[in-house]
Amino acid sequence: MAIDFNGTTIATTPSGYLENRDDWNEDLARHMAKLENIELTDRHWDMIKYLREEFFGNNEHQPNTRTIVKELSARWGATVDQKGLYDLFPGDPSKQAGRIAGLPESRRKGGY
Repeated sequence: MAIDFNGTTIATTPSGYLENRDDWNEDLARHMAKLENIELTDRHWDMIKYLREEFFGNNEHQPNTRTIVKELSARWGATVDQKGLYDLFPGDPSKQAGRIAGLPESRRKGGY
């Protein structure tokens, strides 16, 4: 698969994740989100930035949804629940947001 972006073809996996994480930038993220009918707000960006911070600054850690809920609740100073994350990224918050954030597909198992 591939994404056509600004006259360039960006290679992706069959699941839509970037093959080369160095291809990512915020303009590409906006384009990828638009392809998934998402207009990125500040809250979307907070989640994307958090996922990128965790991945690139924490040994390529990709947090599960429960961890994301806790972190964003702390950052936003308000209770966030899973539904709130699904409102932002309806195609599964950690996966869809991770894809738009330019991260590789998560290989973690659920349940922890």
